[in-house]
Amino acid sequence: MADRNDSLFDAARAVIPGGVNSPVRAYGSVGGTPRFLASASGATVTDATGRSYLDLVASWGPALLGHAHPEVVQAVQEAAMRGLSFGAPTEGEVELAQVIADRVRHGDVRPVERVRLVSTGTEATMTAIRLARGATGRDLLVKFAGHYHGHSDGLLAAAGSGVATLALPGSAGVPAPIAAQTLVIDYNDPDALAAVFAEHGDRIAAVIVEAASANMGVVAPLPDFNRLIAETAHAHGALMILDEVLTGFRVHPAGFWGLQQQDGEHYQPDIFTFGKVVGGGMPLAALGGRAEIMDLLAPVGPVYQAGTLSGNPLSVAAGLATLRLATDDVYARIDAAADRLASALDAALTGAGVVHAVPRAGNLFGVAFAADAPRDYAQAQAQEAFRYAPFFHAMREQGVALPPSVFEAWFLTAAHGDEELAAIEAALPAAAAASAAG
Repeated sequence: MADRNDSLFDAARAVIPGGVNSPVRAYGSVGGTPRFLASASGATVTDATGRSYLDLVASWGPALLGHAHPEVVQAVQEAAMRGLSFGAPTEGEVELAQVIADRVRHGDVRPVERVRLVSTGTEATMTAIRLARGATGRDLLVKFAGHYHGHSDGLLAAAGSGVATLALPGSAGVPAPIAAQTLVIDYNDPDALAAVFAEHGDRIAAVIVEAASANMGVVAPLPDFNRLIAETAHAHGALMILDEVLTGFRVHPAGFWGLQQQDGEHYQPDIFTFGKVVGGGMPLAALGGRAEIMDLLAPVGPVYQAGTLSGNPLSVAAGLATLRLATDDVYARIDAAADRLASALDAALTGAGVVHAVPRAGNLFGVAFAADAPRDYAQAQAQEAFRYAPFFHAMREQGVALPPSVFEAWFLTAAHGDEELAAIEAALPAAAAASAAG
């Protein structure tokens, strides 16, 4: 019998391409009808039928504190009472830029001296690439297969996330001359990195890399690989763009870069991109870096970027409240919860006899149906991905909402306490059994 989600999906497909406004939401890789969400609070989301689920999507990362945190909601409400959009500078955007710059530090190292606020992660990475080309006077960009940096032209070749989910090789509508300016190499492969610079080094403007890949499943960089990227790029006069749209302020107060500095892997990117957590669930993203590079942006420099809604006061209020509440204790609780749940996931799949790995990058984790955690895109694609759909639906039937693709990370929040974690743990054995049955 059709429920409210079914009727909404039918109505959506009549007016929205595919019935969704971002492809992975369509459940293309798991099948079935997407849940149309009506509300969310803490660690739970509630769909259009009124059924609630323990949520491990967290709006794809931004809900670090949990959904609808009262202080974040209050900050947005108070901002809304003062006006929804001004198209002019505000005090709040200055404060948010200062908070971002202050958080990205390790000892005396502070690689973010200037910040430009934008509206989306795609806009942040697109601007970072334009800025790198403007700074170097070069055209070529190096990216890694399976890394997703938004849907701007030239970045979708061998991309992950929705593209991997739909098994598409790239995207129609991207002119060949633009695609040709992007050089795609294998991730975690020092030889490939050396080879691309040996052949094209004097024409490469930048290397863009996810700080830790989380759009082809969770695939962490091998030890010292991010450092090697920075050193190789700098040796050839190119820049390193560290994409922390997903990991920034999610896995550590200073992002994945900060986590690596803490672990002794020292390197300095030239440009960072941020999204998700930095906007607290509202449309906001940012890029930042050294003053000499960032000041090439208009109106100071010749690299143009603009946006009517850049630094929107509601988004800024949400971001400020979220970052100010994201204390060391919050990260410690999420880290501990990730350790607990990742161990439970591993135990359940082991008990069901399912070949698997539970890849980690800080407090981000997921599942890969392969004997070893993937190190690159080819290995991620080679897993027994068909086992995820029955796992996903078995969890949903027990009231747990997972990302609707094996190529996505699982996200915990500060609102996932003992009771919520225990309920998720209790659901895992049945889902593992469903996965084993295929």
